[in-house]
Amino acid sequence: MDTSPALYEEKAALLKALAHPLRLQIVRGLLECGCRNVRCMEEKTGQSQSCISQHLSKLRAAGVVQAERSGNEVYYTVSDPRAAAVVAALMGDREEDTL
Repeated sequence: MDTSPALYEEKAALLKALAHPLRLQIVRGLLECGCRNVRCMEEKTGQSQSCISQHLSKLRAAGVVQAERSGNEVYYTVSDPRAAAVVAALMGDREEDTL
């Protein structure tokens, strides 16, 4: 069992990236609905484009989500299976239903 401080730092960074209600909602929405753009997230959450973009930036920096451009749109997907597992466990979802 790895008990190195670096391992705990890595796990804490993932939890920190997910430790906001809107970021949890964004990640869960991506897991449930697949690839999404900011406009769809605005409609789903009721939050502004700038607010969602700020939270997506934090999720991207932590490696939780990735973005892919298609024309003028940017589509986001969850790129970290550990994040998917954490969100599924927190929300009481079955992980296999969210991947």
